[in-house]
Amino acid sequence: MADFSETEGRRDGSTLFGEIKRMARTSGAVGGIAARVAGARLFGIQTDRGKHAEDLKVILGGLKGPLMKVAQFLSTVPDALPAEYAAELAELQANAPPMGRAFVRRRMESELGRDWRKRFAHFEEEAAAAASLGQVHRASLPDGSRVACKLQYPDMPSTVEADLRQLKLAMAVYHRMDNAIRQGEIYNEIAERLREELDYRREAAQMRLYGQMLADQPMVHVPHPVEAYCTSRLLTMTWLDGEPLLRWLGENPPQEARNRIAEALFRAWYVPLYRFGVIHGDPHPGNYQVAPQGGVNLLDFGAIRVFPPRFVRGVIDLYEAVRDNDEDRAHAAYVSWGFSDITREKMEVLNLWAKFLYEPLMQDRPRRIQETNDTQFGRAVAEKVHEGLQRTGGVQPPREFLLMDRSAIGLGSVFLRLGAELNWHRMFHELIADFDTEALAARQSAALAEAGVPAPT
Repeated sequence: MADFSETEGRRDGSTLFGEIKRMARTSGAVGGIAARVAGARLFGIQTDRGKHAEDLKVILGGLKGPLMKVAQFLSTVPDALPAEYAAELAELQANAPPMGRAFVRRRMESELGRDWRKRFAHFEEEAAAAASLGQVHRASLPDGSRVACKLQYPDMPSTVEADLRQLKLAMAVYHRMDNAIRQGEIYNEIAERLREELDYRREAAQMRLYGQMLADQPMVHVPHPVEAYCTSRLLTMTWLDGEPLLRWLGENPPQEARNRIAEALFRAWYVPLYRFGVIHGDPHPGNYQVAPQGGVNLLDFGAIRVFPPRFVRGVIDLYEAVRDNDEDRAHAAYVSWGFSDITREKMEVLNLWAKFLYEPLMQDRPRRIQETNDTQFGRAVAEKVHEGLQRTGGVQPPREFLLMDRSAIGLGSVFLRLGAELNWHRMFHELIADFDTEALAARQSAALAEAGVPAPT
């Protein structure tokens, strides 16, 4: 008879049966969407795309796993999906219903052994929170330390592979109908990041990295992994008390408090980027909390992107080029990012999006992140970009663009919801003052080595 760990391994492995089962649950949704969009665009068939998009959100939101996270990613990339679908998918949150106690006992035994309970003073079998790839349980160690144990759901390797196959099919169908954004590198980036997220040991290392990078930021709190209780499918970390952001906002906090939280979030995302070339690629509100002692708790370190120093230099160069109307420098910045076949005409179109993102950084005064009352303003800019790219032959964004763009748009929407009024210009210039590519490369290399995070290839 096979022992339990072997049985559990087969249950969670990337099996053909698991992939077929997953595809059966998702292929109808993806295929139906493709048919409806094709009918509307190729044959002029009028369909209620808003209703179909809402149905899709319900279908995907009920699935545990990465298809929900992929939808969240793509909802922030201009025209990666039709506007109706992007609007609905943007509302998806990582709140899948938790697995039951039997699963919890099996998973803990397979990761820590048959006597796993003896390693805890207390362990709550009811999940305290659920996410797209796993669920979190409260526990305490024999020394009294409070911890959070994140357990990966079963069948996740096969789930990832099945979802990626469906995603590739859906993106290919959409590209045949609309080639403004060539999505090959975007798909490759999503696939690599999702496969990395399956490895909780890697996430533990990335958590250590963030603890190091933000050690001098008193308003940002990062949990610490408990190494002896971590495996590739179990991540144990120190417990951080905090209040969900949306609940906190419901208490109508004063403007000063809103500003403090917004500044803490700004530093949590952009100190790592401009000092170490690293960004947290998943800024939806479930990944941070308002801490009781002030500031924010930063959570979930699965979707992390390490950028080449030249890319970070290019982000600053493009800002300065847009500010100074310097077309030659803007073109060089896009090339340094990895955009290919950038004509002057295409660059003018891309600059519409760059100006939208950089505009709050241009004015040296306290202001809201968006001063127009038009909640669809960003979508209107994206539509202009889409029309321009269609007219000029389209572009293929580099892989690095996806999480950079997602972070900027995701954080911007949070700042908008907070109603924060800050001098974004001064905060940004404080971070990029005396920027040096070689110094960043040295800091990045040392930080990755100390935390145990693999260097990017």
